[in-house]
Amino acid sequence: MTAPSTPSTLDSAHSLADDLAFAHTLADAADQISAARFTARDLEISTKPDRSYVTDADLAVERAIRDLLAERRPDDGILGEEYGTEGTSSRQWIIDPIDGTANFLRGVPNWATLISLAVDGVPQLGVVSAPGFQQRWWAATGLGAWTRRTGEDGARRLGVSAVDNIADASLSFQSIEQWDQVGRLAQLTELSRTVWRDRAYGDMWSYMLLAEGVLDAVAEFDVKEYDLAALVPIVREAGGRFTDIDGVETIATRSSLASNGLLHGQLLGVVSAG
Repeated sequence: MTAPSTPSTLDSAHSLADDLAFAHTLADAADQISAARFTARDLEISTKPDRSYVTDADLAVERAIRDLLAERRPDDGILGEEYGTEGTSSRQWIIDPIDGTANFLRGVPNWATLISLAVDGVPQLGVVSAPGFQQRWWAATGLGAWTRRTGEDGARRLGVSAVDNIADASLSFQSIEQWDQVGRLAQLTELSRTVWRDRAYGDMWSYMLLAEGVLDAVAEFDVKEYDLAALVPIVREAGGRFTDIDGVETIATRSSLASNGLLHGQLLGVVSAG
């Protein structure tokens, strides 16, 4: 799914637009591998030391992305879920080859390749490519947030909802177990009683629904930089806000709270430990 030309903005954003175009090239390469292995009868599955799953598709996708980065962006650093950190550049590509591996190996279409470029630790662009949904989402700072489904001629610009009362909000909280493990089950219970609707849509899809204006908030724990980096620019360029669960603008504290922005303060009032 090659993206249409990115809408032009200021000339100063040209290099970032080039990086975004290259990120689509990386996603195209990833999709060719992951789509071919989805529901494959001979899919190879193993368990990592943290008891999470990894498949031959996860490994092959990340290797392919790293090979293209070595060829086209040899001076940039890389952080990938499967093969770790490489390089020390202020420009770092952050890769989750298959976000939602447990879904992938069970044949659930809610999975995607996540690609981000962070500059000085701040995610500046993100591409989320989901062959199972036949859809891709992307954004870069100052260039807006966009999506397109396979077969569509053009891209659609994303925008978060205008819901400004937490009692009217639709929330994805991801997993009860996540909240229980960090001792915040009481906050989740209170949150579920406060919002209009709560569901656990899971993984990257919750954040993309937020950016599309379908959901109003997402909150979760036990997430790493490669789980979040690509999502941040998409949510922010769609008009939303993205912090950790205590309101700090970071992706390094193993938690996240994303919202349409209007609800962020109200949500923090319920979920923050303090």
